[in-house]
Amino acid sequence: MWVLFVLVAWGAAALSCARLCAAAATAWRAPRGTGRPPAPSALSLYETAFLSGGPPRLADVALVAMSEERRILLAHTGWATVVDPRGRDAMERSVLEAIGPGGQSPVPPIRTALGSADAVAALGDRLAAAGLVVPEALRAGLTSATRQVRGAAVLVAATGLTAELLEGFGDGSAGRAPWFALPLVLTLGALAIARWELRPEERRASPAGERLLHAADGDGGRTVLTDLARHGTRTLPKELRTALGGGRPPLRGVRG
Repeated sequence: MWVLFVLVAWGAAALSCARLCAAAATAWRAPRGTGRPPAPSALSLYETAFLSGGPPRLADVALVAMSEERRILLAHTGWATVVDPRGRDAMERSVLEAIGPGGQSPVPPIRTALGSADAVAALGDRLAAAGLVVPEALRAGLTSATRQVRGAAVLVAATGLTAELLEGFGDGSAGRAPWFALPLVLTLGALAIARWELRPEERRASPAGERLLHAADGDGGRTVLTDLARHGTRTLPKELRTALGGGRPPLRGVRG
C-alpha cells in the first residue's frame, strides 16, 4: 500500500520540478527587444528600480525622492501625507493620485495602486522594447510553476505521513522514510533556488537587464536613492524603513 503513496509523491515532485526548470529556462532566455538598450549610466532611477524590484521598488523610490524634497511627509506610522500636490513628472503624479484626494494614505495601498498606473506600464513597455525585462506572461508561468512545487512539497509530506499512519510507525519505518525524504528534499531545494535566485514575484530584469544593472552598480555615484533603487529598503536608515513599512493610523491633526 505504501508504495502507491511513494509513486504519488515522486510523480508530484518530479513533474513540478521539471515544470519549474522549463519555466525558468524559458523566462530567463534573453528576449529580443526592438529598441536599443540604454547605456548603464543612462538608466534612470525609475528604470533601475523597475528592473531591480518591479513596481513596489519603483513606488519606494518615488516616495523617498519626494520625501527628501519635503513634498510629501513619510511618518513613522507608515502613512504618507501630501505637502506639495504638484507632481514634477508622470511618476510623481501617479503617486499623488495613488495617495488620493484626502492627501493621506498608508504606504502599502500606494504601492498597489502604482503597480497598475499608466506611467509604470509605459516605463515597462519601454524597457521591454529594449529587451531588458522578462515578458509578463513568462513571469506568470514561472510564478505558477513555483506554486506548483510548493504544493508538491506539501503533498509529499502528507503522503509520507499518511503512509506511516496506515502502515504503523514502528513497522519498517526506517525503510520507508528515505523514499519520501528524497522527493521532499528535491522540492524544498527547488523552492530554495526559486526564492534566492529566480525571485519570480519581484524580478523583472532579463539577462540583458541584469547585466546592465551589474554594470550600473560599478559606475559609482551611490546615493540613498540609487542604493534603494538597486538593492531595496534594507539600504535605508531605520526611520525610513519603518515609514515604508506602513500600517498604523496617523496621529490626529497630522496633515500636510
